Amino acid sequence: MSQVVHHTIQGCFHCGLPIPTDTHYISQLEQREREFCCFGCQSVCNAIYESGLQGYYQRTPDGVLLGPPPEPPKDIEIYDFDEVQQEFTSCSGDVRDIHLLVEGIHCAACVWLIERGLNRTPGVQLAEVNLAGKRLHLRWDNSKSKLSTLIKALARIGYSAVPYDPESAEGSIKKTNRAMLFRLFFAGFAAMNMMWIAIALYSGANQDEFRSFFHWVALVLATPTLLYSGYPFFRGAIGGLRAGHLTMDMPIAVGLSVTYAYSVYVTITNNQHGEVYFDTVTNLTFIILIGRYLEGMFRHQAVSATKRLMELQPRVALVMREGMEQMTPIRGVKLGDHVLVKPGYTIPVDGIVLEGHSAVDESMLSGESLPVTKRIGASVSAGTVNTSGALLVEVRTQLQDTTLSKIIKLVEEAQSSKAPIQRLADTIVPWFVLVTMVCAATTFFIWNSQDFEVALMAATSVLIITCPCALGMATPMSIAVASGLGAKYGILVKNGLVLETLSKVTHFVFDKTGTLTEGVMSVAQVKFADGVNAEEAMRLAAAVERYSEHGVARAITRNAEEQQYPYRDIEVVDFHATAGLGVAATVAGQRVLLGSAKWLAQNSITLDVGLQSQVHQLEAEAMSCVYLAIADRHVAIIALADRLRCDAQQLVDELRTSGIKMTLLSGDRRPVAEAIAKQLGGMEVIAEVLPQDKDRVIHELQQAGAIVAMVGDGVNDAPALIRADVGIALGSGTDVSVESADIVLMHNELNKVLQATQLSRRTLRTIKQNIGLSFVYNIIMVPLAMMAKVTPLAAAITMPISSLIVIGNAARIRTLFKDEVKPNSKVR
Repeated sequence: MSQVVHHTIQGCFHCGLPIPTDTHYISQLEQREREFCCFGCQSVCNAIYESGLQGYYQRTPDGVLLGPPPEPPKDIEIYDFDEVQQEFTSCSGDVRDIHLLVEGIHCAACVWLIERGLNRTPGVQLAEVNLAGKRLHLRWDNSKSKLSTLIKALARIGYSAVPYDPESAEGSIKKTNRAMLFRLFFAGFAAMNMMWIAIALYSGANQDEFRSFFHWVALVLATPTLLYSGYPFFRGAIGGLRAGHLTMDMPIAVGLSVTYAYSVYVTITNNQHGEVYFDTVTNLTFIILIGRYLEGMFRHQAVSATKRLMELQPRVALVMREGMEQMTPIRGVKLGDHVLVKPGYTIPVDGIVLEGHSAVDESMLSGESLPVTKRIGASVSAGTVNTSGALLVEVRTQLQDTTLSKIIKLVEEAQSSKAPIQRLADTIVPWFVLVTMVCAATTFFIWNSQDFEVALMAATSVLIITCPCALGMATPMSIAVASGLGAKYGILVKNGLVLETLSKVTHFVFDKTGTLTEGVMSVAQVKFADGVNAEEAMRLAAAVERYSEHGVARAITRNAEEQQYPYRDIEVVDFHATAGLGVAATVAGQRVLLGSAKWLAQNSITLDVGLQSQVHQLEAEAMSCVYLAIADRHVAIIALADRLRCDAQQLVDELRTSGIKMTLLSGDRRPVAEAIAKQLGGMEVIAEVLPQDKDRVIHELQQAGAIVAMVGDGVNDAPALIRADVGIALGSGTDVSVESADIVLMHNELNKVLQATQLSRRTLRTIKQNIGLSFVYNIIMVPLAMMAKVTPLAAAITMPISSLIVIGNAARIRTLFKDEVKPNSKVR
């Protein structure tokens, strides 16, 4: 299939780079000879065709050519060991989840090839590529395919992958920036020396025998500058043509090429009437590279929230082993290890305090500026700072599953996602470039009838001055900055679509318990039937409820402990819970039930008339009533009180002022829910709703034309959070509700809902401003260039300015909360 032959110079079929004159490689692909620059390109191309993925070459690349395939990582079999995978993967049985840093990703075609190629591999359940971060999110069944097998599959199609490590990613960014700086410095050196030649020519040397000499010196300087420093522009332009797309590099490449070609013609023919513009070529290259470098630098700074979060994670931990402190790399810390955290040190792990008492600064994660007291049994999170006392912490979570790691993951996913308005902008850009080419050609033909050199310079100015870059960056920059700002204030946005949707919400639906109320229920009153032993009844109730995680259960067990009722030694069997109704178990041979009146009725228990007569008054006072039955007899009603959150009233008032409709959705009794709604100034109440019906209520509101945001915190809220246009979960909620939500409020404050709404509106407004700025810039500057009022050098200076304005405008989002709120204060 393959052979080594001698041939002339031409482009490699896979990567597009020149083929050495002495040897190259040939493969027969679809009955045609294809030539390659090296064995690596040939092997990768053969693998792509053998896998039936040749559609890759119709999609390659969207703006750049490929490079030769990178060297595959060595000793990849080591990643098959469970001990090694624990550092990078999350596991659910044999199903594993990992993020890989992939070298060799250039464009959207690479994304297509990797995802399509891996999804055909046995055991792969998910393969998603983050083009911006050059990372692959991979989920696979380890019993069907080993990780090393999947990494080798990537290597066969031209990509080198290793488990994602933040330090490696940062090193890759620095490597790219360093390469850009080398090209920039080379162009700057050439531009400075070209300046002396230009001064000599403009001072009269172009009229004597030195004219030809200076032209040749200028050619010698301009040629390597164009080929080396200008290489990124040509690589992007040619790559776009191969893929059938007009990229943003095309006008720049055409402008530089035409100006250089004309200057070479004048130099070689020694034309006495024409002028050379080698200085224009070098200066344009230098100025545009400066603009691109500044864009990259400012863009990196604007979206540096992820890097700042990564820096919160300590690299080492003090692990106690055999009574001695041992400095251990954070990746070497295992579940169950005991970590000593001294005062002033950052906590390196998520865990439980075993010894000590201190105050912990959690502002970097939750936005809460006041230190939080931590005692034995309290949970602590990686990235927070221990301020006063020493703590001994037992590790409860692996590094990749810590709260900090999850926050970083959410921010990265949000920054790499696309909002619908961005997809519209991406569609416009290729047509924008086509219009630019047409305008440049029109300009040249109009001016050529008067003066060829004026026509050349005017057309070049049109090509250089247009800036679809600003249009392309308008949305992703705004979303990236907004996601980073939200993370700083404890608002985690999962994708760009959410920011756009939240700004359009017309109806907010609130869960009651734990959302509008504090969710910390307490026993306010207990009513007993005649002849019931009160202490014995509450002991049995607490014995059953200690097996439940519901807020009602915690209130009843806490009350038993406060009353010093011994209940933990009571044997409980056959415990089970029914969501939205209650719990049941057998205690000392007696059937014990706690829950709603409906729960007792379903179990054929007759309600006590005397107790039932007191329920209405208790519910009117916003108390929830729990019915207790022992041995098939209704023996007590336990009234639980739950206070409104201190910021609930302000949130409801703000939303009401904004004209947004609100609904209180609760599984509690209607009188209790209505009492809460009345305290908040009134809103629609839908009560006694089972968990599976909350989803239906949201769907009905959407069918009526509402754009719905659901705010909740419990397991029973998860279906509704998924159904809603925007699901918002409080950080105090369960893992299920947090995973189901689109926005997670890390700190347990409702005012974050207002901040999230403000952030979404500001972001959408900034996106529209950026797109508007891009169009206004081009509407003004392109006609001026077509009128020959702007020189190519001036065009090269103004072109990156439009991109920098877009970046600067997006960066202004970071000032949103500075004057309005501090990270832990209320919205005023």
